[in-house]
Amino acid sequence: MMEVERTWDMPFKARSESLVLKTLRILSKRMKLTADEQRYYLNQEKGYEGEVQFDLLTEKLQHSCHILNDLQLESNKSSFQLDSSLIFQETYNLFEVKNFEGEYIYDTEYLKTLGGWDTQNPLDQLKRSKLLLSQLLQSLGSKLTVEAYVIFINPQFTLYQTPPDLPFILPTQLHRFMKKLDQKSSQLNQSHKNLADKLISLHQLEPPKIQLPTYKYETVKKGMTCSKCDSFSVTISGKKLICNKCGVEELITVAVMRNVEEFRILFPEFKITTNIIHEWCGVVDSRKRVSRILGKNLKINGLGQWAFYE
Repeated sequence: MMEVERTWDMPFKARSESLVLKTLRILSKRMKLTADEQRYYLNQEKGYEGEVQFDLLTEKLQHSCHILNDLQLESNKSSFQLDSSLIFQETYNLFEVKNFEGEYIYDTEYLKTLGGWDTQNPLDQLKRSKLLLSQLLQSLGSKLTVEAYVIFINPQFTLYQTPPDLPFILPTQLHRFMKKLDQKSSQLNQSHKNLADKLISLHQLEPPKIQLPTYKYETVKKGMTCSKCDSFSVTISGKKLICNKCGVEELITVAVMRNVEEFRILFPEFKITTNIIHEWCGVVDSRKRVSRILGKNLKINGLGQWAFYE
């Protein structure tokens, strides 16, 4: 079979939403988050949006490079995360993407808002990631030089008093920076692909420390939600789930399986059974209907009251 050649605008490792973000999204509509939890959730959403915006820029690069998005790695028993990486012929470019908004003043320890709030200087995180990545690459026998930058992706961001020698790429500099990046002379070979494959194999699905609100099955809100506006005000009409708030219609089968996936994310230790999914979805009229949908979309294990789905 002939191997299809990979085009350079296709990420070697695509980005996907983290389990933390998926879980927070579900919890935000099924329970009352504290002010700190809500702030953490919104920061996760905003951070992901910024990373996706930067992906759109890296995917436009014309020169040969391997794009590795969202790597969670470990070096010397220390875990570190890389928002975005580009493997060129001679260099490994890593990027810390920040979706900050508003006016900030640079300080050696913090970035300060004009209102007086302090935010950790992303340069600290960048230095740590660069050091750990360099050590990891060395242990893998790679001689690529690591170049590291903080990308401020939001056009509504301003940073005053920034020393010109810092590896910060401000919104007004981003277009010129990407153009310069695309002028790199780069010819990739098998060793670059091997390195990319190896890093992907070392990728950890989730960071060691996951910050999530405390929750349990008994306390989260049950019921199906609208796929567009997350409203619980939905009704079933024939084969469709209809949102009473925004009017969006969705096939019952699709809606049930979407809510099954939410259940799986929140409670991976629970078995998927007809009874529990019927209770979880709430609005579905009969257990028999739920059983039919689960049977068509999942593999059944066991018999009778002991049956569950995978």
